[in-house]
Amino acid sequence: MTSAFTGHIAGLGTDSGVRIVVGAWDESPFGPFADVMIERADGHRILVAPRSSIAHFVASTYSFDEVRIEPVSVEQGEEWSVHTRSIQLRFTPGGRLWVAPLLGLVPAPLRRSASWARVCNPVAGRFMPGVQTYGSAGLGRTEWYAARDVRHVVGARATWEGQELGELAPVTPPVRFGFASAPAQPTLTALTSYVRE
Repeated sequence: MTSAFTGHIAGLGTDSGVRIVVGAWDESPFGPFADVMIERADGHRILVAPRSSIAHFVASTYSFDEVRIEPVSVEQGEEWSVHTRSIQLRFTPGGRLWVAPLLGLVPAPLRRSASWARVCNPVAGRFMPGVQTYGSAGLGRTEWYAARDVRHVVGARATWEGQELGELAPVTPPVRFGFASAPAQPTLTALTSYVRE
């Protein structure tokens, strides 16, 4: 069985060393939802998910040291805002990356296939450090990504448990939730994530 999650992933770092990955899913087996993955400067990995069923699936697919169940709201526009009890984040998407027009040239059926993701995997990692498009997930699952568009993130401000996290920074060191990190450069990616049991 293959589960598909269609929406956006935003990945960014901060001067404090906290790295943040936001998933905003318009379509999924759980309906529309958003979740947030945080890796602190000390390496502690936290998942914030809106329901226990979503937390269970995500935490069995990726690796975390802590899971929090909190309402997660995401507002999209010229500036995106993400709010939970623990984290408040605002970020501004900018122009498209050079690779974005190339993604549009790939026919949709090919782009969605695991075989294409496996072929693209070494190329993606070479040109966008931190990125992988195909790999193994938890419980023996396989996961792959089909990106449709990628934009720069040009500004962000965030607080974690009420503490300011500082200016926008690269996602370095790479986050360690799963087989792939977000790109080192802060980005907002439109994509579908596939998880095959």
